[in-house]
Amino acid sequence: MSAFMGEVIGTMILIIFGGGVVAGANLKKTYSFSGGWVVITIAWGLAVTMAVFAVGSISGAHLNPAVTIGLALNGDFLWADVPEYIIAQLIGGFLGGVLVFLHYLPHWKVTEDQGAKLAVFSTSPAIPHTFSNLLSEVFGTFILVLGLLFIGVNQFSEGLNPIAVGLLIVVIGMSLGGTTGYAINPARDLGPRIAHFLLPIPGKGKSNWGYAWIPVVGPIMGGSLGTVFYQLMFTGKVTNMLWVVLVVNIVVLLLAHLFGKKQPGPMETSNTAA
Repeated sequence: MSAFMGEVIGTMILIIFGGGVVAGANLKKTYSFSGGWVVITIAWGLAVTMAVFAVGSISGAHLNPAVTIGLALNGDFLWADVPEYIIAQLIGGFLGGVLVFLHYLPHWKVTEDQGAKLAVFSTSPAIPHTFSNLLSEVFGTFILVLGLLFIGVNQFSEGLNPIAVGLLIVVIGMSLGGTTGYAINPARDLGPRIAHFLLPIPGKGKSNWGYAWIPVVGPIMGGSLGTVFYQLMFTGKVTNMLWVVLVVNIVVLLLAHLFGKKQPGPMETSNTAA
């Protein structure tokens, strides 16, 4: 199997389990209806663990454009391979969303809540506030990439890395995810959101494209920041990219603060889970 297909399949597995647990918690007449946030965060962590076990030896199991870019910034991945990986991750996210839709096929019609349906595929803010929502995604992905880098340098975790990474996802979800649903992954949000837009989901409502840029831009900013912070604090390396990343993060957050508009969130769409 090629690295490209590894990323497609790994990201697809991630969404099958991650989107699947949200579908079970959100869609009516499932046995797992109203499973709640703890169930969702644990299952997302396990989803990442299973996906990493599945394709880690094939592609490195990035499964996330923010991780791919972060590793490239750290010198651990070739920049020339970045576009291929990101395309594969988006395809995998889309396919995972389609398979979740098919698995829960009769449950969409009996669920009236449009926000609950959208939440199966993509994230939304608990309180719509452009600057704060963007900052949440930046900070969550900053912690994710920083965590991946310091987990990777610990020899004791060899062979256990997928479990450690899954636990990292769980703790991010439980501690930081309540604000935006912790996309922390552009492919996890955008790929399934496109599936939501295209699929014939009964009574699905809008795909909330006005918010969609935040779980794409925020994770890329945060992942890059996590990489340069790791280089500075853990290895003592200071590069020109450190200043570029800092300036970009500051400028984009400042623009979001100055010009950010109110976006629809769960309080308007009755969205109940990330």
